[in-house]
Amino acid sequence: MLGYLIRRGLLLVASFAIAMVLIFVLLRLLPGDPANALLSVNATPEQIAAAREQVGSDRPILVQFGDWVAQLLRFDLGESLITGASVGDEISARLIVTVPLTLLAFLLAVAGSLIGGVTAAVRADRWYGVLLSGVAQLGIAVPVFWVGIILVWVFGLLLGWFPTGGFPVDDWGDPAGALSSLALPAIAIACVMGASLTRYVRSATLDVLGSDYLRTARAHGSGFGEALWRHGLRNGSVPVISVLGIELASTLLGAVVVESVFALPGLGSYLVDGIARHDFSAIQGVLVVTTLLVLLVGFAADVAQRIVDPRLRRTVGVGA
Repeated sequence: MLGYLIRRGLLLVASFAIAMVLIFVLLRLLPGDPANALLSVNATPEQIAAAREQVGSDRPILVQFGDWVAQLLRFDLGESLITGASVGDEISARLIVTVPLTLLAFLLAVAGSLIGGVTAAVRADRWYGVLLSGVAQLGIAVPVFWVGIILVWVFGLLLGWFPTGGFPVDDWGDPAGALSSLALPAIAIACVMGASLTRYVRSATLDVLGSDYLRTARAHGSGFGEALWRHGLRNGSVPVISVLGIELASTLLGAVVVESVFALPGLGSYLVDGIARHDFSAIQGVLVVTTLLVLLVGFAADVAQRIVDPRLRRTVGVGA
């Protein structure tokens, strides 16, 4: 297991390094210059040259990349080209919105998909089992921002149960207000992500229901619920765990998107503002943080799979 952790850790570092190269190169391939964020429409050539020198875009591309990597190694994401504020501090302040939203939506999605997926598999011959499968299939095709707009219209405007957007001024100093502000966006993300996860849970449960070990447990006198819980849960959870890692990463990305719908001061709004104002430092900072979080989630999911299923530990070699 230790050997696998070392190899998987090295793969994580290599993946992050490749992602950083892609982020840097792809941003530089976009039209425009980072210095444009500091210039007016009628800027003179001298002003353009001064702005390019200020942001460093007049230097060779390899030098720019080397300076940026050196910054990252110092855990420094740079400063905003527009406000001059530390990008790291801005992102830290916004993570207190994005991370709770992601976790809340993920927990709702997992809880709903476990109930819905198992029910759809166990009662596949009943009308409500078929209905659950159909709803899950439909939910995959629905954009998360569209679900958010519908929830705002119904529960925010028509019923007035939840705020339609924004976040308390004192952040989590008002826990009830903060949770109320996150309720609709979390439900919107959970509906879409939970629909996809429900299909995987249903598929894994159907595989367990048709397994020999479950029939053997039933033949030895175990009830259906007991056999499914004691013998089916662990085997059925192995493929689902890998999907959970993907879904958690998707939930994070979904949170970044849906924050714009609900006007939440999280990473999503910061990224949108950075794109609108051509603030390369802000864009790079958000992409670096989200990429690292996604890679860490994938790493944790792979490790959890090997902890749950000893067969995977044997396939990676002796001592792994």
